[in-house]
Formats: sequence, structure tokens, C-alpha cells
Amino acid sequence: MILLVAALVILGPERLPGAVRWTTRSLRQVRDYASGATSQLKQELGPEFDELRKPLAELNELRNMSPRAAVTKHLLGGDDSVLRGLESAVPDKQQLFGTSSGMPGGSGSSSPSLSKPLGHNERPPIDFDAT
Repeated sequence: MILLVAALVILGPERLPGAVRWTTRSLRQVRDYASGATSQLKQELGPEFDELRKPLAELNELRNMSPRAAVTKHLLGGDDSVLRGLESAVPDKQQLFGTSSGMPGGSGSSSPSLSKPLGHNERPPIDFDAT
């Protein structure tokens, strides 16, 4: 919308339709050139073209890979119902720790020692469960 208003101000209402036609025609030509180049490469390289595209497709697949997707794909054969079942069985952080941050003594805790800043040369409290 902003580009349309800017084009209207810069080009004026009498030249804007011609500029839009020229832009769409140019974009169509670029798209035709790109598809023509791809089809020409396919014809000239033959089966080698697919071999050339395979590593690029694998790289693109790795780009979208997360730890959950890797486990689902390689260990569970693409079926993530096991992971969804585990998520529903484990309580969330709020129920587990009783805090909004998910950590004991976090921002939702009522611990008085964390409500005031430490004084000069004062040692922080030690959480023996965490160490």
C-alpha cells in the first residue's frame, strides 16, 4: 500500500498505469527466462541434473531440522504421537515448581532472600538441590 502511494506521488496518475504494465511485463519475462534456463539445463545435463539437485535438497532439509524433527524422523519413523503423549504426561513448569519462571526460587517465588539485593561482600545463597 505504501509503495502504491509512493508510486502515485512520484509518477503521477497519468504515468502510473504504464509503469505497472511495464513492471508486470518485465517480471513475467524474468520468470520465463528462469524457467527456460532450468528446462534447458535439464535437457542438457539429463540425469546429472537430478544428481546436482539432490545435495541441495538435502541441505535445505537440514536447514529445517530441529531436535524434535530429527528424533521423529530417524528414531520414530515420522510418527510423533509418542512425543505428544510424553508432553501430555509431564506436568508443565507452573505445576511442577509453582513459579511462573519454571525454576525454584524464581520470580514467582515467595523466598525473602531473593527479594532484596545482596549487600557488599555478602555471599549469595546456595541451592544444595541444584549443585
